Amino acid sequence: MSLALSPQRPSGVLPYEGGARPGEGERRDMSDAGFLVLADISGFTAFVTGTELEHGAEITGALLETVMHRLAPPLEIQELEGDAVFAIGADRLVNSRLVPSALMDAFRGFREVQRTMALDESCSCGACRETARLNLKVIAHHGRFVRQVVGGHARVAGPDVILAHRLLKNPVNAAGYLLFTEPALERAGVDPMASGMERRLLSYAYLGEMPCFVADPEPGWQPTFAEATVGAA
Repeated sequence: MSLALSPQRPSGVLPYEGGARPGEGERRDMSDAGFLVLADISGFTAFVTGTELEHGAEITGALLETVMHRLAPPLEIQELEGDAVFAIGADRLVNSRLVPSALMDAFRGFREVQRTMALDESCSCGACRETARLNLKVIAHHGRFVRQVVGGHARVAGPDVILAHRLLKNPVNAAGYLLFTEPALERAGVDPMASGMERRLLSYAYLGEMPCFVADPEPGWQPTFAEATVGAA
C-alpha cells in the first residue's frame, strides 16, 4: 500500500516572515490567551516498535498529517511532537464556537484514513494489519501563554502549556476520547451536562486541580452550546 504524503505546508502552519528573527538580537516575547490543543495517537509506541520501520512511519505520518489538516484552520499548528500534534488558537484570531467541532473533525479524519487503510488489500504487512489498533485522544485547554523565539525556533510557554501536556497523562480508561478542561468549555460556550460529558477532577503537582469533561467521539458527539456563549468571536 502506498500513501502519498502531501509536501505542502499544512494550513495553519505559519512561516516566519520578515528580517531578523526575534531572539537574534532583541528578545521579543508576547503574552497571549487562547486554546491549547493536543491530539495524541494512542498505541503509537507499540505500533512503531512492532512494525516495519518505513511502512509504519508512513502510516503514522499519514494519520498525523490528516489530523493537522483537520485542526488548522481554525487552529494554528504549533508543533509536531512525536506521536502528537500541538495546536493553539489565540482568542483574538479564533471563533471559539468552532473549536469543539474542529476537534471532532480531526477525530473523524483520523478514522477515515484508518478505514481506507483497512480496506486496502494490496499489502498484508504487520503495519497494515495493526493500524486498526491505533486511536486518537484529544486534549483541549484554555489559558494564557507566552509566544517566544529561542535560538531561531518559535514556541509557546507557560504553566497552562505545561498543564495541557500533563493532561495527556490521566486516568480516563478509554483508548480514544475528547477531554476538555472547564476553562476550555467555558470559553467555547459548551454546556458539558447537556452535551453528555463525564466530569473528572484531575490534579497535578505544582499545577493544582482542574475540572475536566470527557466525551466519547465514536457515536458522533456534538457539543450543546449554552445560551450565553463567552468565547464567540
